[in-house]
Amino acid sequence: ASEFSGCLRGLTEAYVRPGQDCIKPMKVDKKLGRGVAKIHIEDDGTYFQVSQDGGTRKLEKAKISLDDCLACSGCVTSAETVLITQQSHEELRKILDANKTAAPDQQKLVVISVSPQSSASLAARFQLNPTDTAKKLTAFFKKLGAHYVFDTAFSRNFSLLESQREFVQRFREQASSKQALPVLASACPGWICYAEKTHGSAIIPYISTARSPQQVMGSLVKDFFAQQQHVTPDKIHHVTVMPCYDKKLEASRPDFFSQEHQTRDVDCVITTGEVFKLLEEEGVSLSELEPAPLDSVFSSVSVQEPTSHRGGGSGGYLEHVFRHAARELFGIHVDEVTYKPLRNKDFQEVTLESEGRVLLHFAAAYGFRNIQNLVQKLKRGRCPYHYVEVMACPSGCLNGGGQLKAPEMPGKELLQHVERLYSMVRTEAPEDVPGVQELYEQWLHGEGSERASCLLHTSYHAVEKASSGLSIRW
Repeated sequence: ASEFSGCLRGLTEAYVRPGQDCIKPMKVDKKLGRGVAKIHIEDDGTYFQVSQDGGTRKLEKAKISLDDCLACSGCVTSAETVLITQQSHEELRKILDANKTAAPDQQKLVVISVSPQSSASLAARFQLNPTDTAKKLTAFFKKLGAHYVFDTAFSRNFSLLESQREFVQRFREQASSKQALPVLASACPGWICYAEKTHGSAIIPYISTARSPQQVMGSLVKDFFAQQQHVTPDKIHHVTVMPCYDKKLEASRPDFFSQEHQTRDVDCVITTGEVFKLLEEEGVSLSELEPAPLDSVFSSVSVQEPTSHRGGGSGGYLEHVFRHAARELFGIHVDEVTYKPLRNKDFQEVTLESEGRVLLHFAAAYGFRNIQNLVQKLKRGRCPYHYVEVMACPSGCLNGGGQLKAPEMPGKELLQHVERLYSMVRTEAPEDVPGVQELYEQWLHGEGSERASCLLHTSYHAVEKASSGLSIRW
């Protein structure tokens, strides 16, 4: 009779898998001074509220909104189970259908931003290479009615660059700030949700303030791109395709809502699996579509193929920050980053040494078991690291809960195949990507500016424990 069946799972599992319903089974009306309401359950599962005079009233199931879920402290990463009416491929369909009958001045400019991890998962399912997958996805979404399709690898350039600068600044200031280090990566919303709800102010000061690629893309689309298109942000419907259900929660954070324009930076998040549903519903095989040219957020830059970053399928935060810090702080150029696995493959260390002295000590901690151990060390003052790339999913973003599964292929084999496809994409250093430096100057008014801080960084908030509501008498 748990109010949140499937949410109170604890941390013994890496993350909550899809299919665990997160609903309040009933809504009970209580009148002050009239005692506690009683619930009667019929054999078919129907709920009735029984009043003191014996009268009954059928109760409706109450759906949990995004804001309700964010306020709940009874789960960790259960976003995949929330009944989210505004975060689904059906909602995308509604917008596209409304555009077909709306007057021109009432239509939304539909922009879809696709994550590289989702592209790799789809490439594996349809036996395509990454470039063809990106071009065919562009063709599919435009066939549905989308106007532009972008790759979030472009926005990740800004997320990486801001992460690099932030770490160097905090490393240099560690003598004056006891809580400056370690810096904990902030791109994973499952990890952020856990930190805010479970550890609050004890952990939040360590988390990087750099926005994730999804939310940087939100800033790019609703601010820079809106200006280029001469429309207000509320006239753009921005959809992202992500490997993770928790990205739906990230997009819903109040920090990423514009009060001025009454719109979110990201209006809707759909998972890789939901894109596959769209393809099935349309009767389309991605492999059979004709490819379309790739779009670019920065109009003067022509995109011929997707690009990526070194350092693995979760974005390469550790490697990029490590190389940059080694060069900026110690004048050492690192060509290859050498990982040292610890208790398991999801917990690895990277060290920079000189003359027997450790200069930098980084780690990657994936999965909640490793995150728990990291947090406990940190709270005891025994964390030896300067920087940690933290991801909630074992094996990282390529293994996200929203990725495609293949019943005919073992999970490990499928993941390896997706990793191979992901690694096929040409990599670029963020500072060398065409358009990035121009945007820093033209759009953000320079690196380290107040505008860059506002649009590329965020803040976190301890979530106060709420009563669970489990005191209902049955």
